[in-house]
Amino acid sequence: MAARAYWSGQIRLALVSIPVEVYSATKSGASISFRQIHEPSGKRINYEKVVQGIGPVDRDEIVKGYEISKGNYVLLEDDEIEAVKIESKRTLELVQFVDQGEIDVFYFEKPFYVVPQDELAEEAFVVLREALRKTNKVALGQLALRGREYLVSLKPCGKGIVMETLRYEDEVRRAQSYFKDIPDAKPEKEMLELAEALIEKKTASFDPGEFHDRYVEALHKLIEKKSKAKGKKILEDVEEPSASGGSNVIDLMAALKKSVKEDKPAAKKASAKKTSSAAKTKKRA
Repeated sequence: MAARAYWSGQIRLALVSIPVEVYSATKSGASISFRQIHEPSGKRINYEKVVQGIGPVDRDEIVKGYEISKGNYVLLEDDEIEAVKIESKRTLELVQFVDQGEIDVFYFEKPFYVVPQDELAEEAFVVLREALRKTNKVALGQLALRGREYLVSLKPCGKGIVMETLRYEDEVRRAQSYFKDIPDAKPEKEMLELAEALIEKKTASFDPGEFHDRYVEALHKLIEKKSKAKGKKILEDVEEPSASGGSNVIDLMAALKKSVKEDKPAAKKASAKKTSSAAKTKKRA
């Protein structure tokens, strides 16, 4: 089944309008979903919507309300909220362009794919994409999505465009309040060189397929063991890192030297994996 568009409307740049569709670029990863269970009976706990002094209520009796004073609410129905007129519900106006890399990474929230809505929109879409690519710029605008207006950025990605929702300034905590007590000191030259050597040794091309959620895998194994244990408690042994607390120069220097000497280069691991994969492909052929 084809994916449903998360949003459809038009990108507008001055007098140029480009009909587009926006699709979520991410999906939920593997996860373990736990239910709350009444232990004596083994039955699942359910939650009811109740009103104080009245008891359980039907879903169709529930509306949205905004508290304007203690215990006093303005009641709003869904169609009233949907009818709020704001241009960015259907139009993404590009109001500013900034250099790529100018926006700090912690402002970015979620990526989406942007595609032309039909063949008639393709020419203008390609012009915008290539103009952004050639100028090395990111476009900014505001877009109403799912009950709020987001600041968004657009940048070229292959044959398409990626839109990312951005956090507003008041949603980002200032780093200085967390970093102010860290001393502004320079490390010793030898230790810095050892750290650089260790980084260089572990440097390789990013392959997202190399990483997976080990916690979810461990939970699946625990559930499998528990299902066969007939109620017996299972506690896995966990290897904790050494808590020696050694933070003096001698310990750090020794640890860096040992790390550089013993750690395997990341590039070799990746290379070995590629060689193995190539051999399997050749064998199948």
